[in-house]
Amino acid sequence: MGTSVIISAAAGERDAEQILKLQYLCYQSEAELYDDWTIEPLTQTLAELRGELGRGHALVARLGDEVVGSVRAVVDEDGTARIAKLIVHPRMRRHGLGGRLLAAVEGHLAASLAAKRFRLCTGHRSETNLRLYRSRGYETVSREQAGPRLTLVTLEKEAPVGEFVASA
Repeated sequence: MGTSVIISAAAGERDAEQILKLQYLCYQSEAELYDDWTIEPLTQTLAELRGELGRGHALVARLGDEVVGSVRAVVDEDGTARIAKLIVHPRMRRHGLGGRLLAAVEGHLAASLAAKRFRLCTGHRSETNLRLYRSRGYETVSREQAGPRLTLVTLEKEAPVGEFVASA
């Protein structure tokens, strides 16, 4: 059988270009869904991404040397982990990698940074994202009109106390 996907607990400087290219590829479908090609993931520069990686935590999924998935997060002073930019290469979708990345980042944040709750956002038309998040225990806590065609849905769940074991 071929090479399997490995999730690494830290994305480094060497991953930044691959993550940015993957991000650009992955967010094309979101831009099309909302008819808006000015969304931040499509306009983010490499320097901005490097800064974001330096301020937070990022995991990458690799198939050999290729980055095929990524997720980023920061934990604020009240213990809320804000998870963002969960991306999976289009050819790797619908095989559970998004769920594996989400579980891995939750485990990492709960174990090493004492996250008490997890929060993430997605667009109201992003049914695949909403379905994944709800299947993982997230519940809608707010909806905010972010533009004429976009309502951001914020979802949250509490971190189980003492139950996390990192799985990648």
